[in-house]
Amino acid sequence: MSAPRSLERNRAELADFLRSRRERISPQEVGLPSGERRRTPGLRREEVAALAGVGLSWYTWLEQGREIGVSASFLERLSKTLKLDATERRYLFLLAHQRLPPEPGKTWCVVPPLVHRLMADLPMRPAYVLNLRWDVLAWNAAADKVFAFSSVPAERRNFLWLLFTAPLMRALLDPWEDQALQILSSFRRDFVRAPLDPDIGSLVKNLGKVDPDFRSWWRQQDIHGPCQGIRNFNIGAIGNVVFDHTSLIIDVDQDLRLVYYAAKEEQAQSTLFEQWLVAEVELGKNDANVD
Repeated sequence: MSAPRSLERNRAELADFLRSRRERISPQEVGLPSGERRRTPGLRREEVAALAGVGLSWYTWLEQGREIGVSASFLERLSKTLKLDATERRYLFLLAHQRLPPEPGKTWCVVPPLVHRLMADLPMRPAYVLNLRWDVLAWNAAADKVFAFSSVPAERRNFLWLLFTAPLMRALLDPWEDQALQILSSFRRDFVRAPLDPDIGSLVKNLGKVDPDFRSWWRQQDIHGPCQGIRNFNIGAIGNVVFDHTSLIIDVDQDLRLVYYAAKEEQAQSTLFEQWLVAEVELGKNDANVD
């Protein structure tokens, strides 16, 4: 019995939402003359119906909360007519019980200051932020010690580019080939979300020119399942260290992802890794105090 009540409630909410959005838009905003004096603010129902490409009766029934079906294509047109932002558009689709069409992925964005603070609060946990193109936008000190991001020019500070072109990355991931194949498969799932973006396209094209492994594997179109959350890194004098790792979406609209590593608990190498991080931090402090 709860489902029908839920649908009925949603239809009423949808009707109220559409009226409120319609009433806030002036005729001039959609290219219509203001005309004679209007009894209500905003657009009339017949104007919204015409702009959205549906009949007046049908749109009136929708605004009255009647039990009628709507298509995703109509909701898309209605979103544009009512000038809904991304959050309002998502809400409209939820109210109408329709799946939101995928939005083109974004490859440019800014990391919020709070995320920088979050990473700084994780001194023993390498962490960094990627966008959809896998540019490394921010990182903490632990990640810099492991991946040396700060030593890479900004225009080359892309995780996929480093994976296939940087000797340090090939030495770090042990074994490199198995882990690189997994990582490339994960990138391919992001790539299909922004296939027309020129930046992500140029990254793939340039990698295909400079690295034969990438060129061969990309053409194979292999899609592996999600990795098991394990990374094996060869850390300098310490040797092989096993990490649990995961990625967390920190901004859905901006396609920002925080990648987080934690050396496995109760392993001798993990203790050595944390001691190495502390020593490196202290060394950095001492170097900073030397004139």
